[in-house]
Amino acid sequence: MADISTTWMGLELRSPVIAASSTLTGTVENVVEAARCGAGAVVLKSLFEEQILLDSAESVEENEQRFWYGQAEDYIREYSRADALNGYLALLDECSRSVPVPVIASINCVSAGEWVSFAREMEGAGAAGLEVNIFVPPSDSSRSARENEQVYYDVLERVTKAVHIPVSAKISSYFSSMTESVGRLSRSGIGGLVLFNRFFSPDIDIETFSLKPGPVFSTPSELHHSLRWIAMLSGRVGCDLAASTGVHDGEALIKQLLAGASAVEVASVLYQKGFEEIRIMLGVLEEYMDRHGFERLSDFAGRMRMDAVENPAAYERVQFLKHFGNMS
Repeated sequence: MADISTTWMGLELRSPVIAASSTLTGTVENVVEAARCGAGAVVLKSLFEEQILLDSAESVEENEQRFWYGQAEDYIREYSRADALNGYLALLDECSRSVPVPVIASINCVSAGEWVSFAREMEGAGAAGLEVNIFVPPSDSSRSARENEQVYYDVLERVTKAVHIPVSAKISSYFSSMTESVGRLSRSGIGGLVLFNRFFSPDIDIETFSLKPGPVFSTPSELHHSLRWIAMLSGRVGCDLAASTGVHDGEALIKQLLAGASAVEVASVLYQKGFEEIRIMLGVLEEYMDRHGFERLSDFAGRMRMDAVENPAAYERVQFLKHFGNMS
């Protein structure tokens, strides 16, 4: 029988499919179900820095009339932060004790703020690892690309110094020099990089002249963006790589492993088809390995990364030239 175990940021996983951070992984019952269906690890629903700041601000505003001493505002802000953290730590503790696979805590952040101290408490609550989901929108014209990207390095430097568990960074492709930036991030002390995070997408209602949410779930066609970058970066960075967004079936899983990913993170397909889809994806992987005579993932993982294929320029090609119309 094929051995589908893998290693992700130093953690031993029984399979390369990770249940990604989402509202689905926000309950003990769902985390248990993901593990039952074969997930190699589960990333808990993220603790959002922006939500903590918003909740704190709303609490301050609601209690403004009660301020009778100078420390009141600080007290309310700290209480709001502690309340959000304590609920998360309780979930993390119960999940970690309920499943036989690594439970990875997740922080979604936009700054190198004081929230970094939360990472230490998550480690104490049983987190096997920590995923830091970072995105600094490149929309502020007063900030240079270097200034935006420095936030990523500052966040990861502080987090990796604060904990002893492995840390991964889930990032976007919005970098002025993707290869250089990812290479630098991979040498910051983290154990893995997840390519790429998915954002809220705004849409426009043309009749009411208002904004509305765009598509919430990824589609299979979105696989190819991360596939290109996994293949181009595999073997050239100082940490493991995991693929995210567009992985909806077993074939997509196999493609990402061939490109050089150590694991994949899935969420949209779990919303659409349920946790049993993990088992189906792994079944496709095992059948593929048996058919090709592969005993373990290392027998074929990375075989199609950029530095291993006959036509590496295909990964860098962005125009539909006739020469590449019949690539094999």
